[in-house]
Amino acid sequence: MQPLDRDFYLPGAEIVAPQLLGHFLLRRIEDQWLGGEIVETEAYLTDDPACHAYRRETPRNRAMWGEPGHAYVFKIYGGYRCVNAVCRPKGFAEAVLIRAIEPTIGLEQMQALRPVTRDTDLTNGPSKLCIAQNIGFDLNTADLTDENSGLIIAANPNRAQFLDARAPIIQTTRIGLTFAADWPLRWILAGSKSVSRRGVEATWPDGVAPRLIEAIEGEGA
Repeated sequence: MQPLDRDFYLPGAEIVAPQLLGHFLLRRIEDQWLGGEIVETEAYLTDDPACHAYRRETPRNRAMWGEPGHAYVFKIYGGYRCVNAVCRPKGFAEAVLIRAIEPTIGLEQMQALRPVTRDTDLTNGPSKLCIAQNIGFDLNTADLTDENSGLIIAANPNRAQFLDARAPIIQTTRIGLTFAADWPLRWILAGSKSVSRRGVEATWPDGVAPRLIEAIEGEGA
C-alpha cells in the first residue's frame, strides 16, 4: 500500500475532498490493515464558520494548523471520534472529514470491532468507521503519508474503475451543521451502498467566498 504523498494535500480542502474519493483509508493494527475505499468526504475551510479552526488555534484543533497530510482526530458527543486529513500549508488550518468508506480490507476484524448485521452499515458514517477501524485519539497528528504510520491514505491503482462503478460523484451540502449549512462542501459516490446519506446535488449560495467558488470551478467539480 503506497500512501498518497504530502503534495496531494497542499491544495485547499475543497479541492482535496473529491480527489480523495476512491483512495484507501487504512488503519494498521500489528501486521494487518483495516479499511477500504473512501466514498464520502466533507471539506472544512479556513474562512468557513463551520470549521473547528475558524476563530483561533486551540489545543483541540492544533493538528489542523500543522503540516498537510497529517490526521486530525477529534472527539464528539458520547466519546465518539471523527478523522480528517489536514490540507494546505502549515498555518492555514483546513481539513477533509472522511465520512464513509467501503469496508473491503480486514473485514472480519472490523466486524469484530463493530458488529453489525449488514456490511454496508459497518463504516457508513464518520464515527462508525473510526470504531470499525479502531481509530482513536492517539492517532491525532498521525502522518498519513508515512508507510510506517498506524494510519494512512493509500493510492488506489484501480481508482478510475472504482469511481466508474459507483458513479456519479455528487456535490451536496454538509450534514448536521448549524453554521454554513448551505455550503456545498460534501462529495459522495452516489452508487456506493456505504454512503451515510444520499443527499441532493447543491450549488453555491449567492455571496459566498469567491475563492471557494473559483477553486471548485477550476477543478471542474
